[in-house]
Amino acid sequence: MSAIAGIFNYDGGPVTEEDGGRLMEALRRYPADDDRVWRSGPVFLGCRVQWITPESVGESLPYYDDGGQVAVAADAILDNRDELFGLLGIEPGRRGRMGDAELIAAAYLKWGKEAPRRLIGDYAFVLWDERKRLLFGARDLLGSRTLYYRRDAGRLAFCTAAHPLLELPGARKDVNESWLAEFLAIPVILDAVDVRGTVYRSVEQLPPAHWLAVEDGRLTLEQYDALDAPREPLRLRTDGDYEEAFRDVFREAVSSKLRTFRKVGASLSGGLDSGAVVGFAAGPLREAGKTLQAYSYLPAPDFADWTPRRLAADESPFIRSTVGHVGNMAYSGLDFAGRDSYGEIDDLIGLLEGPYKFFENSFWIKGILERAQADGVGVLLTGARGNYSVSWGPAMDYYARLLRGLRWVRLYRELKQYGRRVNVGRSRLLPAIGEQAFPFAAGIANRRRATASEPRLIHPGLAARTGVYARLAGHDVGLEGADFDEFAARAYQFGGLAYSNHQGTSITKFSLRYGVWERDPTADPRVIRFCLSVPDEQYVRHGMDRALIRRATASYLPDDVRLNQRVRGVQGADWLHRMRPAWPRFVDELRLLCRDSAAAGYLNVAQVKASLERIGPEPRPEYAYDPDARLLMRALIAWRFLKSLA
Repeated sequence: MSAIAGIFNYDGGPVTEEDGGRLMEALRRYPADDDRVWRSGPVFLGCRVQWITPESVGESLPYYDDGGQVAVAADAILDNRDELFGLLGIEPGRRGRMGDAELIAAAYLKWGKEAPRRLIGDYAFVLWDERKRLLFGARDLLGSRTLYYRRDAGRLAFCTAAHPLLELPGARKDVNESWLAEFLAIPVILDAVDVRGTVYRSVEQLPPAHWLAVEDGRLTLEQYDALDAPREPLRLRTDGDYEEAFRDVFREAVSSKLRTFRKVGASLSGGLDSGAVVGFAAGPLREAGKTLQAYSYLPAPDFADWTPRRLAADESPFIRSTVGHVGNMAYSGLDFAGRDSYGEIDDLIGLLEGPYKFFENSFWIKGILERAQADGVGVLLTGARGNYSVSWGPAMDYYARLLRGLRWVRLYRELKQYGRRVNVGRSRLLPAIGEQAFPFAAGIANRRRATASEPRLIHPGLAARTGVYARLAGHDVGLEGADFDEFAARAYQFGGLAYSNHQGTSITKFSLRYGVWERDPTADPRVIRFCLSVPDEQYVRHGMDRALIRRATASYLPDDVRLNQRVRGVQGADWLHRMRPAWPRFVDELRLLCRDSAAAGYLNVAQVKASLERIGPEPRPEYAYDPDARLLMRALIAWRFLKSLA
């Protein structure tokens, strides 16, 4: 709930008021309810505080524990407070007014460097242990909050945001070519696989699930935990037992994320993930006398949906069904007339402190947060990572596994039921499953997500001098030559740190701007660990994909949403349609890019020209997911960022 900042001088010398002041002044761009600092000799800590939870109102941050002689700067909302109170022996009379920073201090004083393993929630903190002369900090398991740092001779400076660190003496905004090369080379939405680097050469970041410590003048980073699948899956007696266990853990996760003295909102689509979140949130809020504020993005009113029948750019029918079934919601469907991806570029580069890739959805994500802020929302619930946790269950990949394992009887029964649900015959399903099960034996290439003809944005020279493609080999980032497998993708989502790092970066930056915390129960570690422990056959069962969540939400979601296997929502399909009035200006700017010598060192200008020629002067809306159209937009965003550094 804070933008935190600090400086530690290794030699024990005092931190100057000027340097501490520079950090705090740079944070003034963010709205705040309070702004305080703490100094002691070689340490400066600062917090620009946004009050979100009831306990945070009036909380004194940075927090100092007199008995333990520990000072804490924390950007945190903890979800397992009751568990921690019990483990730490906190008297009941203190619990209601105890802030999360104080709870973090108590956890550190009991468990030391093992404390982050005990904390569940969204957090980044740094503390100073005066007795041990130790600076210690940590970032939560999913990286939901950011923590950047800068090292120079004899000093460590850190901050929730990157730009204040660039205001310190000696800092330069030089580009980190290695990070930028990853950003340009990776064709999917992921920014980079380097979880310690940033786009700025002099600024690093603490990865998710890591702690840092500075002791005796030496900085140490260490991973303290991981989200790995258990060796042995969870074994329960009946399907109903799995469903009840799912409801128990998901209910706990959702309820723990409703803690705010302000309103609670939710970003709602027509699918299972966000639908389940609002379904489990509406009841507890009703009991608390609150109404859930729900927001949905809708395509432009004049947009003609060009997507295939199995996809839906406009999810309104499903959304209305969920709202009506769940109840206790004040619903707003927002089409953001007059807004488009092109018009938001400069503002988003400044907000995110770097280039970005989610341009198709950028304007409406911002718009929903702006509306939530205006409505007095403190917490905005999402289901952003549900595809690989609560709504896991890729039928075709699972059936390919059955085929490889020669489990013919089960495969036959499943395909018969699955075909009925999706209205596709087994004669059409079997060849597709065979290609997934034995891609090389079948002699096919269409299993690959990208081909050698996929346009590349990165300049060949930059790729060569940074060795980016060698570094990316083995990472699930959509490059050619990598067979796509949903099971491997899931393992990379949670076993690796890159996607968590990417997600947490945008969540933190948006919350700082708007004072609204996005909280995702589908990314709660308790939920993820439970979902990773459930046997695969619970996720694809009786011809039903994503079967566990469909069964477990029988009374929480309407059947037309819960049992829908034929239509899936797709967001951002109208981004090119919205940009058509601005397209001439967009093209003119790309032509300037192609003549800029600075861009030529980083961007594949020849490919930009070729993609521009291919898309043409009048882009069709159905080019929204065309790789050339997407390359053009990403090129312009990268170029705008590079120009901002001049």
